[in-house]
Amino acid sequence: MTSPVVVLIGPPGAGKSTVGALLAERLGVGYRDTDADVVATAGRPIAEIFIDQGEAHFRGLEREAVRTALDEHPGVLALGGGAVLDEGTRKLLTGLPVIFLDVELADAVKRVGLDAPRPLLAVNPRKQWRELMERRRPLYTEVARAVIPTAERTPGQVAEAILDALDLRPAAGGAPQAAHREENA
Repeated sequence: MTSPVVVLIGPPGAGKSTVGALLAERLGVGYRDTDADVVATAGRPIAEIFIDQGEAHFRGLEREAVRTALDEHPGVLALGGGAVLDEGTRKLLTGLPVIFLDVELADAVKRVGLDAPRPLLAVNPRKQWRELMERRRPLYTEVARAVIPTAERTPGQVAEAILDALDLRPAAGGAPQAAHREENA
C-alpha cells in the first residue's frame, strides 16, 4: 500500500488545487485530485451526479475515489471540499498527513467566485457557504494534522507553511522525506 506525502482538505476556494500542484512540484512528486477521479470514473460532472443520483450516491463514489487514491498515489492528494462529511472517508484519513487549508468567505469568493456550478452552493451561495463551513469545520479539524490559514497568503506561502507544518522538505537527492502512515497498534 502506498501512502500520500500530503492530503489537502478544505472548502471550495481554499486553494487545494493550486497549492497542491505547487506543493507536488516543490516536492518532486505527483499531484492528484479525487474530484477529477470521480468525474473520470462516473463519466459525468459532479453537479449532474448530485442532481440525478443525490449526494449520498456521490459521497459513496467519492469515498471509493479517496480509497483508491490513498492506495495508489504516493504524492500530493487533494480531496473534494465535502469528502470529510463521509465517516468512512474520515476513517481512511486517520493517521495520514492531512492539512486543512482554512479560507475565509471573502477570499474564497475572490478565488473561485460563487457562481461556478457547485451543487451545494446553488441558492444564496454566501449563506450556504457559511452554513457549509459551520458543519464542516469541526470535521476538517478532526482529521487534520495541521490547519493552515490561507488568508493574505500566496499559494507559494501556503505551500511553504505546509512544508514547515509537516517538517517535510526535499531530501538532498530531491525526494521528499515523507510523513508515513501511522499504523494503528
